[in-house]
Amino acid sequence: MFRFAHIEYLYCLYLIPAFILAFWYLLRNKSRLLEKFAVKKLHTILFPAYSRSKSIVRFGIIISAIIFLLVAAADPQVGTKVENVKQTGIDIYIILDVSLSMQAQDIKPSRLEKAKLEISNLIAKLGGDRIGLIVFAGEPFVQFPLTTDYSAANLFLTAAGINTIPDQGTAIAAAINLANKSFSYSSKTEKVMVIFTDGEDHEGNLSDAIDEAKKNNIKIYTIGLGSPDGVPIPIYNEQGQPAGFKKDQDGNVVLTKLDESALKDIASGTGGQYMRGSNDRDELDMIYKDLSGIKKTEFGEKIVTDYEDRFYYFLIPAIILLIIEFFMTERKSPFVIMLNKKFGIEQ
Repeated sequence: MFRFAHIEYLYCLYLIPAFILAFWYLLRNKSRLLEKFAVKKLHTILFPAYSRSKSIVRFGIIISAIIFLLVAAADPQVGTKVENVKQTGIDIYIILDVSLSMQAQDIKPSRLEKAKLEISNLIAKLGGDRIGLIVFAGEPFVQFPLTTDYSAANLFLTAAGINTIPDQGTAIAAAINLANKSFSYSSKTEKVMVIFTDGEDHEGNLSDAIDEAKKNNIKIYTIGLGSPDGVPIPIYNEQGQPAGFKKDQDGNVVLTKLDESALKDIASGTGGQYMRGSNDRDELDMIYKDLSGIKKTEFGEKIVTDYEDRFYYFLIPAIILLIIEFFMTERKSPFVIMLNKKFGIEQ
């Protein structure tokens, strides 16, 4: 198998024709200026040592060296060995509240953005664990199922926002039930949920959802985002510009408060832990450190190809060509000059 580790460098090869055209233009322009200065028959007398062909050869050497260097930078690799690697880890479902109240800015830059930042930091640290994301407001939705494709996970995380779920609310119980159904119970991996929410005005029967999680031996960690004192909820227009704060039917500014009691009950009822979100801590990182002590369980296999670098096959010729070009001049050799004079050859 063959591949380039950094194929983006090969796009620079599209500039090579432009360099060739530029050189051709400059060479032709130089010839015209010389013809204006003196007739062509006098060139061998006025410039006996100048070799037009050697300047072309030097340019060809430089272009060839650049091509070799770009291919070397792209790092061509050859797959030498294919093997099956066992996948071990734990299963983690992140449950993220995307209701309107998560736009509150008592945690900077907002409750929702702080949660997404922590989730992104967690994804960057994972090394084999499967992670999934469920977003919820009035209804829950699987943003992405359990996966070890962390690049795709980050992509879907970025897309999660207030507009992901059209129905507003805080359906924590429904989100927990959806996560319960979304885990794969055919594998014996340890299973964990982590809920990011302000816990305000939660809907549904929480006790039944907690009991179902306990039945499946699932720990639930909860992270409460916001202030118990209450803050206004900013509203944005279609252009993403601030457009005031959310108001009730009487025109009063609505305040959103962190409701910790339900979140503490969820965590304690499943053997998990509750944490209040803050500006200066990464609560999810602290939770993952706690989870790192959990025994990793095998849940599958994947095929891994062992690649070896072959960039030096192109780097060495590039260096040799540059050394040759460095010592090469545009002057004719004395032997060629002597032959030109003897036989009256014009070049």
